[in-house]
Amino acid sequence: MLRQDHGGILEHVQLMGQPPLSKYLRLVRDKVVNGANFDRRDLVSEWRKASEYYQELEESETGIADEIEVLELDPALAPLAEDAAADPRYRYNFKTFATHFAMVELDRLVLFQTHVIEQGTRRLMARLGPSPDPAALFRFCLPPEVPEAPVKIRRIGSERYIFTCESNDLRMHDPVLLSPDQIRDYETFGPVSGVVGLVVGFSPNFLTGVRQGEDGRILLKNGYHRAYALRALGITHAPCIIQTVTTRDELGIVVNSSVARDLDFYFTSARPPLLKDFFDPKIRRVHQTYKTLKTIEIEFEVREHYVGA
Repeated sequence: MLRQDHGGILEHVQLMGQPPLSKYLRLVRDKVVNGANFDRRDLVSEWRKASEYYQELEESETGIADEIEVLELDPALAPLAEDAAADPRYRYNFKTFATHFAMVELDRLVLFQTHVIEQGTRRLMARLGPSPDPAALFRFCLPPEVPEAPVKIRRIGSERYIFTCESNDLRMHDPVLLSPDQIRDYETFGPVSGVVGLVVGFSPNFLTGVRQGEDGRILLKNGYHRAYALRALGITHAPCIIQTVTTRDELGIVVNSSVARDLDFYFTSARPPLLKDFFDPKIRRVHQTYKTLKTIEIEFEVREHYVGA
């Protein structure tokens, strides 16, 4: 859940012309500063022009996503790639399908997320600097460190907790059953038989792409703000984990649910949305939106029963 924090204003970069229009109108009404007062006819007209422009791009840039350039990783970066592959986050997230590290062309990455927040990308740009060496670029795209965003945790009832963070990357992890020897510094009234863990944290935040087949187009799965920041700095290729599947069934497993519902649009259409579109003034729109905080509320229930032995 996202809730508004009227103590700050963000610059929301939105790609226009990508359906659904109704979602964009709700965004403007609910999140844009004074958005309820915008003329809906003007918004629809602006959207229509962007959609018509995309139709032109379908003619002039047919198949552009299929021509993405993928280069071998510099051999000097092999130790960093080995460290990344040994990271538990990597092993957990990429245990099902084949993956490899490569340098991908940023402009032709296919998008399913059609917005970024400028303040976030500027912070990333400042952190990386204008002329990073290959090792710094690799660590930026595949960061080994723990996220910096602080998380506030409040207990709001005997069985309810709320986690709040400025980062939209905050998310629920898989629940886990732990043994007593996996728990430290916990004191209670008697011996512990087991622990059910409800875990909140972040995504691995690796720059990740998904493709079907060795030569297919690449959908950017994770790392949108990093990719945008790199492109804004004039960097054309970046280290990326490419996850390769062979069938549509496999593709539906590894992509976002909204992508899985429309695989043809992202993986076979003539001209899907690309990263470079964020920098095209004909289809880019910047809105001022209220700052939001990501919250995750956890509530659990305990039941005791007696059953026949």
